[in-house]
Amino acid sequence: MKYKNLLFDLDGTLTDSSEGIFKCFHYAFEKMGYPQPDQSLLQTFIGPPLGGSLVRGGIPESEKERAIKVYRERYNTVGKFENSPYPGMIELLQKLKSEGFMLYVATSKPEKTALEVLDHFDMTKYFDEIAGSTMDGSRETKEDVIKYLQKKIESATDGSDATTIEKHNTVMIGDTSYDILGAAECGIPTICVGWGFGDKEQMIKDGALTIVNSMDELYAFLHA
Repeated sequence: MKYKNLLFDLDGTLTDSSEGIFKCFHYAFEKMGYPQPDQSLLQTFIGPPLGGSLVRGGIPESEKERAIKVYRERYNTVGKFENSPYPGMIELLQKLKSEGFMLYVATSKPEKTALEVLDHFDMTKYFDEIAGSTMDGSRETKEDVIKYLQKKIESATDGSDATTIEKHNTVMIGDTSYDILGAAECGIPTICVGWGFGDKEQMIKDGALTIVNSMDELYAFLHA
């Protein structure tokens, strides 16, 4: 296999989390007393760090932290489970796992929440490590999360198999340019999926290896 290590994004790649995320953004803007963002802008909020998306939507930087808390009021109780794995994803993970691929999650979602979502859908068992952001923003960007994941992998192997994180055998699988650019900072290429929230044309411009539009296409590319 060309790529041994597969780093999966969560929202828009493993699961369709749009219902819960959109409802929580609407809730936050309404409760904060700001106009609702256009749907086209809202689409771009899935993937990047939460605070930056709220500011891009019209929340002043000075009120960002309060807006994050308001968003999480709904998300942490209801929104995180308004979500579902993409059709065929669990079967794909089962197949890849059985064939000896090392599967990881690298998400900008807070790690605690990511684990809750994956546990809810009984998906945690397919992944060798799961890495996410921190609630306090100290680990936030995709680059930060991937570097943290690399350290977790090294720690788990006691440094005995450091080649597992070298760029020649590792690939990011995500749905936005945010995944591409963050992985590139770590020397890792990205396969983009067409069922998520990214702009396909922009993802190609930003250096995606390819865009796959089905689980079968992703499986085939990983075996090419």
